[in-house]
Formats: sequence, structure tokens, C-alpha cells
Amino acid sequence: MRLSDFREIVVVDTEYAAPRGEPVSPVCLVAEELKTGRRWQIWQDDLRHLAGPPFPHDPDTLFVAYAAAAEFSVYLALGWPMPRYVLDLFYEFRRKTNGIKSWWPGGSSLLGACTYHGITTMGAEEKESMRALILRGGPWTDDERRAILAYCGADVAVTRKLLVEMEPTL
Repeated sequence: MRLSDFREIVVVDTEYAAPRGEPVSPVCLVAEELKTGRRWQIWQDDLRHLAGPPFPHDPDTLFVAYAAAAEFSVYLALGWPMPRYVLDLFYEFRRKTNGIKSWWPGGSSLLGACTYHGITTMGAEEKESMRALILRGGPWTDDERRAILAYCGADVAVTRKLLVEMEPTL
């Protein structure tokens, strides 16, 4: 299938905490439908009240993520049904670069894939700082919540750019 075969293409990123030996605890979800620009930013309190994702999950919708297993761990924690069509850019990037020495910063992470494709992202230090904040667990201040949602949204934005760059080789 081609991207043009889908009525909607939704790029998704989630954040969660999962202390060693504990189940995944969803923190937030940010998603963007690429054709309309519609966005969703949902904090953990509201996520837990949803029976499924807030965006379409039908056969005409493509779910796009980088390392979708992370998003699916949140789906499983929330009891949501899995999307029918999934494009995981991590696997596409690994397919493209398999056997090539990961000389670029970030290796096969989202930052690495963006670096490889010439896409500007936040720095590795900022990313690690945000991950540490998320993994610390709540409660978070209002400013921390906004920062976490912005961080998650930044990953959606660069994943969208990465999709555009990688589309010709998908």
C-alpha cells in the first residue's frame, strides 16, 4: 500500500513511566492527522477515561510512529484496540541502514534517524532530561506537564518530517 491509499495518516507519540518490574503507566499522548493537521494532546488523567484512541482507527487510517512498540505498550496498558495499519519508521530506518556502521549521532534512535536524514531535532541532552523527568513519575507541576506535552509533540513533529523524507524509499 502507498500513503496515498489512506484517507487519514496519524502520527502518534506517547510517553509513559515503567519503573523496573512495574506495569506501564501512561503519561500522555500527542497525535497529528497529516492531511487535516488536526492535533490531539491528552494528559494521563484524560487518557484513562477513553475507551480507545481519540483519532480514527478504521481500515482507511494509517498509524505512524517511531518504535511503535512503545506506543503499543501504552495501548495495552489502557486496554485499547490495536490499529489495523501501522508504519513503524524505526523498522523502515533499520531496513534502510542495516549493515551500515551507525556512525551518525544517536544510532538508530529517532534522533539518529533524523540526523541521518538531515532533520534538525532537540539535542540529546534535552531529550535525556525530559526522559528523566517523565521516568521520575508524578505528580508533575503544571509547568512540567506543559513541558512533557511539548516534548511529546516535538517527537510527533520530527516523526512527521522523517516520514516525508523516508516516503520515497518506503
